[in-house]
Amino acid sequence: MKQLYPDLWQSKRYSSGILNTHAYLLRHPDGNILIYNTGDSEDLDHIELLGGVRYQLLSHRDEAGESLKRIQQRFGSILMFTKYEAVAINHYAKADRYFNEGDYQLGDLTVLETPGHTDGSVCFVYQSPYGKTYLFTGDTLFQWNRKWSTLVIKKAGGSEALLVKSLLKLRRVQPDVVMSSGFVGEVGLVEPTHDEWITAIDTQITRLKG
Repeated sequence: MKQLYPDLWQSKRYSSGILNTHAYLLRHPDGNILIYNTGDSEDLDHIELLGGVRYQLLSHRDEAGESLKRIQQRFGSILMFTKYEAVAINHYAKADRYFNEGDYQLGDLTVLETPGHTDGSVCFVYQSPYGKTYLFTGDTLFQWNRKWSTLVIKKAGGSEALLVKSLLKLRRVQPDVVMSSGFVGEVGLVEPTHDEWITAIDTQITRLKG
């Protein structure tokens, strides 16, 4: 795990074809939160040294894998995702809890309902006590060779209309750091200015409507 900010660590990069991914560990006084997924043994050993995992949060089905059950068993963590993603994820591990319907607070972390990439996609927003707002976008909005992109998986219930509504919701967030689940190229984390963020969202909305 690589420390990015005082309370945030990034896993090693996992690659499958052109697609890359990182997981993120949010160190929290009420118990650490693992966002997305990692199966790397060195990452998991480091996570144990950092205090383990209280919650593991998945944004959608593409983050599922054999490591989910290992993480549950090793750390006694609470695995959470939406019920709409359960059919695809249950093969690997069952949820200890589903996210509530709509937007809601999990402690001081906000879970945003953002369908469009898949029907059960969510994003996470956290206002760090160290001053930065972290936005974890899953695959709702991600980097493709240093440019913002979106992708609709219709066989997983995704739709352009839903994704546009979700992007409009993300437009109201003012993130300092944006971290997707999947990405193509070398960049999966971006620190956008406000204007860059608005432009990124508006560009994707225009493309999806076209």
